[in-house]
Amino acid sequence: MSNESPEIDPLALTSSPSRYFRWASMVLAGVWTLLAAWIPEARAQGVDEFGAYGGREDLSRLESPQNFALELRFGPYLPNVDQEFSGAATPFRDVFGTTDRLMVGAEFDWQALRLKDILSLGPGVGVSYTALSARAPLASGDGRADQRTKLKILPTWLVGVLRIDALARLTPVPLAFSAKVGLGHALWWSSDGDGTSTAEDGSKGRGRSYGYTYAAGAMLDLYFLEPSRANHLDATMGINHMYLIFEWYALELDGFGSGNVMNVGDRNWLLGLAMDW
Repeated sequence: MSNESPEIDPLALTSSPSRYFRWASMVLAGVWTLLAAWIPEARAQGVDEFGAYGGREDLSRLESPQNFALELRFGPYLPNVDQEFSGAATPFRDVFGTTDRLMVGAEFDWQALRLKDILSLGPGVGVSYTALSARAPLASGDGRADQRTKLKILPTWLVGVLRIDALARLTPVPLAFSAKVGLGHALWWSSDGDGTSTAEDGSKGRGRSYGYTYAAGAMLDLYFLEPSRANHLDATMGINHMYLIFEWYALELDGFGSGNVMNVGDRNWLLGLAMDW
């Protein structure tokens, strides 16, 4: 086996986790800032016998119904492929290294049970995507191949989602919390310069993995930054709240411990932006 380190692809997150966290926080905060700048600040346009009109002066009284949530998710990802091998065998690490790649994804939740200002409970479905690329070591152990080996992974999941937002709704502390548990699934496919990879036994380099998933997260309610614009956003678009998400999750895609599938899941953290409506 060659002692050369893998050539890392452009999606590798080469910076430290703390630097990546700061970078992602600035990006997501920038999205909110641009949205807040785009939405005009709500102001009353007049007064009649019912009071001021033209704005949402009393959010707690006039907030629109809340039934759904949408999350945009970004974070590091590195599949747990080598966990299925015993001893010192690390075929995945030998090809792709140990540097996290970028994962992007989205999740849609239905808040089927909603206790106003306390919590919500319901199903959620999500999808994400990540890709890895590197020059594989030659069988002779002398250097690496000219062609790049690629692995693409498309995880999906179906979960039950509990969100507790009493703290954000009933106190000045703009924090909510979430917990998720359910089933995970992923399609994956590998390729080289000639197309889909083929193993020595003739099997194609593609397949599916499955297992369970769970997560816990904290959510910062961004509406405290611009309350008047937040009220106007609810009035014009029905968006009740927007959050900056921090979540730790586990995708245990090992065939429920059977060892019959390649484990392309991961345990990691992510940042995201969520909205309720």
